[in-house]
Amino acid sequence: MPELRKNPVTNRWVIIATERAKRPSDFLQSDDKTNNNSSNCPLCPGHEKMTPPEIAAYREPGTLPNEQGWWVRVIPNKFPALESSGDLQKAGLGIYDMMSGTGSHEVIVETPDHHEPIALAPLKQVEEVLWAYRDRLLALSTQSHLRYVLIFKNHGKAAGASLGHPHAQLIATPIVPKLVMEEVEGSRVYYSFKERCVSCDVLKQELAMGDRIIEENNTFLAYEPYASRFPFETIIAPKKHDASYAFIDKNQIMDLAKILKNTLWKMHQLLNDPPFNYILHTAPFGESVKNFFHWYLEIMPRLTQVAGFEWGSGMYINPTPPEVAAKELRAIGVPDALQVQKTN
Repeated sequence: MPELRKNPVTNRWVIIATERAKRPSDFLQSDDKTNNNSSNCPLCPGHEKMTPPEIAAYREPGTLPNEQGWWVRVIPNKFPALESSGDLQKAGLGIYDMMSGTGSHEVIVETPDHHEPIALAPLKQVEEVLWAYRDRLLALSTQSHLRYVLIFKNHGKAAGASLGHPHAQLIATPIVPKLVMEEVEGSRVYYSFKERCVSCDVLKQELAMGDRIIEENNTFLAYEPYASRFPFETIIAPKKHDASYAFIDKNQIMDLAKILKNTLWKMHQLLNDPPFNYILHTAPFGESVKNFFHWYLEIMPRLTQVAGFEWGSGMYINPTPPEVAAKELRAIGVPDALQVQKTN
């Protein structure tokens, strides 16, 4: 069973993932790329028996679970960081705190097409993926021992992906992660002084200045944050204040799908299909954050390495000003064909 252990100085929890135990030789670096062979890919249609039984799926009427006919499929991670079974138990070991590694670790298979990342997928498929994120968030929010769900995507080996088939993951935890708590607290402090949401104020200023904007539509803004940690780090945020992604509506899903797809297409073209991570920042369960927390999606291309200074100081060195990154991304056109739904 995995464990969660707490650092008593930083108050940061870590997951000791015993089910993923590695020997020293397993950490040796290689030049191998992400496994992109569809013939033995466990996430491709026809290979459903290679994965644990599905948790949920969007599939054709009349097709059976764990068979072909799906267009989005959710499965347990075969090597989970946290286990969905077992009771949540907490203990103290002297000055140290720990708890059992009870939570959930799922894989969201975003398309049956092995070679169709979101940047290249039809718009309707992107919408379906975003609905799946929402559905899983809502389903897990009913489990009383869970405090947070982190939905994230690793694209490319340098970003942590071991399989080339387009997929995202979610990990549901019995604690609120430290970085999330820092965002919540920072937003709370700003609101206590100004009685306004800090993210709403940021969006208004970015819209007024314009030099860090990549794209906007009726309900979303894509922009490079003022204090970007990494080259081409991008935020996609709803213009209307909302704390949780769980309450996204149909019109927002359509606009989010379009701006997310367009942004990833621009990165795909400009940066030659870079490895990247994206992370959905949403409200913790059971926290009174409605007035001041604002959900958003963060995209981080993996173009530079985090090294000694960053690890030791918590400060990042970004060689590309966000104003330059935004200008270059704005200059990349989006073909009309990308906005047309597939008909075949």
